[in-house]
Amino acid sequence: MKKIVKYILSAAVVLLSLSACDKILDSESPSAFDAATVYSNYALTEGTIFGITEAFCEVNSYRGRFLPWYGFNTDVEWYNTYKPGDGKSDIAAYDCLPNNSQLNLSNGPFPLMYMGIERANLVIEGLREYGNCDTRSDMAYLLGEALTLRAMIYYDLTKAWGDVPARFESLTSETIYAKKESRDVIYKQILADLEEAIPYLPNPGATTATSRTDRINKVFAEGLYARIAMAASGYAIRPEDGAVGTGDLGTVRLSSDPELQKATLYPKALNYLKAAIASGSASLEQNVEAYWRKMNNMDNLTAGPAFETLYVIPFGAGRGRWNFTFAISSEGASITNGVSRGGDAGPLPTMYFKYGENDQRRDVTCVNYKWNKDNTIEPAGIGKWFFGKYRFEWMDAQPYTGGNDDGIKPVVMRYADILLMAAEIENELNGPSGAKQYLLPVRERAYKGHESQAEAYVAAISSKEEMFQAIVDERALEFCGEFLRKGDLIRWNLLKTNLDAAIDDMLALRDLQGAYAGLTGDIAYAYADDSKSIKITFITTEGEVPAGTEISTGYVNKYDDAKSTGFYEARIRGLYTYDPEQHMFWPIFNDTMTNSQGYIKNDYGYDSI
Repeated sequence: MKKIVKYILSAAVVLLSLSACDKILDSESPSAFDAATVYSNYALTEGTIFGITEAFCEVNSYRGRFLPWYGFNTDVEWYNTYKPGDGKSDIAAYDCLPNNSQLNLSNGPFPLMYMGIERANLVIEGLREYGNCDTRSDMAYLLGEALTLRAMIYYDLTKAWGDVPARFESLTSETIYAKKESRDVIYKQILADLEEAIPYLPNPGATTATSRTDRINKVFAEGLYARIAMAASGYAIRPEDGAVGTGDLGTVRLSSDPELQKATLYPKALNYLKAAIASGSASLEQNVEAYWRKMNNMDNLTAGPAFETLYVIPFGAGRGRWNFTFAISSEGASITNGVSRGGDAGPLPTMYFKYGENDQRRDVTCVNYKWNKDNTIEPAGIGKWFFGKYRFEWMDAQPYTGGNDDGIKPVVMRYADILLMAAEIENELNGPSGAKQYLLPVRERAYKGHESQAEAYVAAISSKEEMFQAIVDERALEFCGEFLRKGDLIRWNLLKTNLDAAIDDMLALRDLQGAYAGLTGDIAYAYADDSKSIKITFITTEGEVPAGTEISTGYVNKYDDAKSTGFYEARIRGLYTYDPEQHMFWPIFNDTMTNSQGYIKNDYGYDSI
């Protein structure tokens, strides 16, 4: 059967309407370009690359289901509404069951991600056959881009669902149904794909395509290799070997595959990270607030030596629900054109206190005020914080008059992660001495103007264990609100340990005990000159009230039993419902299992629910 470009579009229907697969796969259009014409032409092939990333933008794909729901609750981030039995609240609280109302969809993220994979498979096959990639660097770049995009989608599938079907060839009528495969098979394939892709890819800023953060570049692919290697060699719940897709309960353990051990993967990953750093083709942008102000606008896509962002989800101006979901809450203010937007999730109330006083990340990341309908702002209450990295008031268009889709392009990876992954792997392989050179720049940027504090902090680290804990802490501070934390906690085998510690920490804050015993429970606050932000100071028993501030008495614990504040005991203990180790992954949802014709079965105990 002749391969034609029309199959790229028909793949969506193949995956969403499996019952019609034979008819679709046998269809052919005489007006369609054939594969030889497309995959020997750069412009036409580039269009098929855009077809892969278009899958991110489908209503219930990355745009409306995966990105808004994957990644919390953790020890630094949580969903701001506690309502057991509600589909949204249950996802966050590790109570996401196969019939979940938000994700059990025929056009949900699982089938739509496989649509992107099918499109990538077709592009990869076409370029291998017709692209002359051995002699044409431009076509080799597109092959590297397709391989990297497929690897990214598979990584996202495994971090959300664990073991999933492995499809690395385009569909035929004989292969339309597939069982789950061990994620180890997928990890090994996508790591090998990245090893092939990296030499094909120019550095950020080196070509027209790689001067944009919505196109794949070498440093991102090198970082993605490291990110996947750390997950593959780390902890996670796994069925017994050979028992994937049998309903096995699983245990939290490392892979038993010798090719996926740290001793094998970490040296390769560190070499890629060192190459990325040595290339000088990306860097830390030194003003944290300026960086995030820029990332709240749709047209800031420049990549290169002076820039930090390596890759973003390529939503267009009319796509993506990022600020809609995660920006500082607007309860109908003019900045959101009179419509309520934002505030669905935020930092844990204790997160603010983890930052040093001179850490410029604190007031950018942790915001405790909201916008009211009358366009004023006020403190939001101790139990409801917002990610200050995302703000409608930082968007160029004022007021924001768009609909649910604001065009903000979520950051997939930035240079800070390259440095902190290098620090972690260097420490694991060789100890803290060499790791300090990678941790220090991130810490110094955070303490801009107070670099000596950062230098003293890093210099004091004397053991491998201390360095590991410093990296655990630094990743929390640096990436809060970027939803990397859940994957980090899983691979470190710290998910339940740190969630339990976070619950105890929040209870201590509520009761002004432990680390918070020196607080009075009151805050002082002052408005910025432009009335677009509030500076909050938690008053201590020995501190003075800052001049020119207003006081809110009993701010920390006066709402102990008021459910509207989100800081009562059941809410705090509701950080998770089911054991997060048993339910660290989502189940494959009922609609997908039904359409799999019995080929797919859930593990981790979901098959008996």
